[in-house]
Amino acid sequence: MRLEIGNIFIKDVQFGDKTEVKSGTLFVNKDELAKIAGDDERIKSVEVFLARPGESVRIIPVKDVVEPRVKVSGDGGIFPGFMTGVDQVGSGRTHVLKGAAVVTTGKIVGFQEGIIDMKGAGAEYTPFSKTNNVVVKVEPLDDLKQHEHEVVVRLAGFRAANYLGEAGKDVKVDEEKVYETKPILEQVKEYPNLPKVVYAYMLQTQGLLHNTYYYGVDVKQIVPTFMYPTEAFDGAITSGNCVSACDKNPTYVHENSPVITDLFEQHGKTINFLGCVVTNENVTLMDKERSSNMTAKLVEFLGADAAIISEEGFGNPDADLVMNCNKIEGKGVKTCLITDEYAGQDGASQSLADSTPKGDACVTAGNANVVVTLPVMDTVIGYPEVANVIAGGWDGSLNADGSITAEIQVITGATNELGFNYLTAKTV
Repeated sequence: MRLEIGNIFIKDVQFGDKTEVKSGTLFVNKDELAKIAGDDERIKSVEVFLARPGESVRIIPVKDVVEPRVKVSGDGGIFPGFMTGVDQVGSGRTHVLKGAAVVTTGKIVGFQEGIIDMKGAGAEYTPFSKTNNVVVKVEPLDDLKQHEHEVVVRLAGFRAANYLGEAGKDVKVDEEKVYETKPILEQVKEYPNLPKVVYAYMLQTQGLLHNTYYYGVDVKQIVPTFMYPTEAFDGAITSGNCVSACDKNPTYVHENSPVITDLFEQHGKTINFLGCVVTNENVTLMDKERSSNMTAKLVEFLGADAAIISEEGFGNPDADLVMNCNKIEGKGVKTCLITDEYAGQDGASQSLADSTPKGDACVTAGNANVVVTLPVMDTVIGYPEVANVIAGGWDGSLNADGSITAEIQVITGATNELGFNYLTAKTV
């Protein structure tokens, strides 16, 4: 599976009469975008805003972030199962509006939604303070149930991203990258002397408002399966969850998976990257046992020497992380885990809900319970009062002057467990 990525660097976004890319600027026809994003009888209204790096703008509550992409050649289209059919993606050529993002907001769906500040203390914690954001504020009909509300807003974001992505189809790209994974027997033979690595890609699937999709299918309904890594770059995995904002993987993060990108970077140099095993994070013990058994079986079957295992969320999914670690290590395969921590505001509590001596190689994305104060912004897109109820906030988090005091758990991407964040560590 070979995919060419053409990156078109977007340095600014502005409203214009025509949606197009010119000299690094994405011009957006505001009315046309609102019409396309709002093409759903369950939507009452759509408003479109712009939020650029360094501007005094707060977006709250953030539901999803999506990167505009377009298929130039190859099978299928971006976001298969939702925006196109279910042809296998990950091959051919895809153009990316790199530096642009669609951010969806509106009335709160669940309590686990987030904040993006474009400047100030909050901007230092979220990677989406550095993107040129087209913010789509969606207001569904009043009588929709929460799960349907989530669906409506999610699909509106996908439609908006696809519409903007089309503007890059015939544009000369600024950067080209090529990614390729061959059928397993060929892949193993290509670099026979390098350690063979598989990525166990855990997706949040704990139920209502905690869903992730693969080719449009709720991942909790599938058993673990093999995925060519390049499929992720074409939107095969999409977010549909409202888990804590700090360690949620928005659709944008799946499109740009840092783990997959870094493994490709080392492919043929220090490792032989064989591909991904997509697995879920379930609620019941039986489901956890089944999925971890099958994940370990697939990793073993692929002949891996080592596996990277990433988590999404915390608490209940920690058990899935540990089960995957124990069972893959039990197959004689070395593992490295990626997670974040909920160690209390003083950092003194147990970081994970479960643990294992076999998890002796672990990367942390940070402690989500750290408290910060987010300064007043000149413009707020959305509903600032939800700061008092979203995960990481509390009654009184929204101060009288408009500033917010809360845990970094409220900030979209602050402790992202794929490493798509800004936190670093130092020795003291």
